[in-house]
Amino acid sequence: MKIGFVTDSTSDIPADLADSHGIEIVPALVNINGNSFTDGIDISREKFYSRLPDLIPPPTTSSPSVGSFQECYEKILRAGADFLISIHPPNELSGIFNAARLAAEGFGQRIRVMDSGQVSLGLGFQVIMAAEAAARGAILEEVTSLLENVRQRVRLAALLDTIEYVHRSGRVSWAVAKIGSLLRLQPLIELRLGIIHRLGQARTRAQGIEQLVDSLNSWGPLERLAVLHTNAESAALQLLEEVKSKVVTQPLVVNVTTAIGTHVGPNGLGFAAVPIQP
Repeated sequence: MKIGFVTDSTSDIPADLADSHGIEIVPALVNINGNSFTDGIDISREKFYSRLPDLIPPPTTSSPSVGSFQECYEKILRAGADFLISIHPPNELSGIFNAARLAAEGFGQRIRVMDSGQVSLGLGFQVIMAAEAAARGAILEEVTSLLENVRQRVRLAALLDTIEYVHRSGRVSWAVAKIGSLLRLQPLIELRLGIIHRLGQARTRAQGIEQLVDSLNSWGPLERLAVLHTNAESAALQLLEEVKSKVVTQPLVVNVTTAIGTHVGPNGLGFAAVPIQP
């Protein structure tokens, strides 16, 4: 059985890896001053983050249309796939999962839509590892079992430059409630199974980065690692030098997609990782 894989641009899978693994990526939309931009295509990440602090009103994001997913599914099935796995961010944070689910309804039992519980490479690593398993000859049940295993293991933590952007997204209850007391602090957050948790906060960036690295160290040896940033490449590369020995494969450095950056703001730093199974 040939298995096809679909995800969306919030997965942050680099284009070369998506191509080499045969992964189809459906882009989300970023809305700026009444105009919609295709995530990662119509506006560069660097340009978007440089403009973000001055955009009034703030930009918003939109899910890909149901039709976009339907077209993608049809293309892959026509190309010879017997079954599709479509993997997306959690329904608690985005409407993308629901759009993919509605699109899949017209294809009977040939498509399985899965909630990754994650974003960025926390999602992307799940897709990549599933595609690698399929390429090695894993059958459908083995691939879905691997996905559930990785979903439980994957970790994502980040240091935000400000709480402002996650607060105005309105999707994180503690951020909405704590805006006054946290405005002058840099929050550390972790995403676990669709829920954003506070890890702590720092008064200086140096303290925040130290706490972020401590979190990574607590995860143990790593099977996969990505250093994530929102237009903070120099700091991300410095972090990479500090932590790259902790992972058994080549780590990635990714400027996070605009569809996520809209809600976390510029100058963020973070890690997505898959710890080695004990």
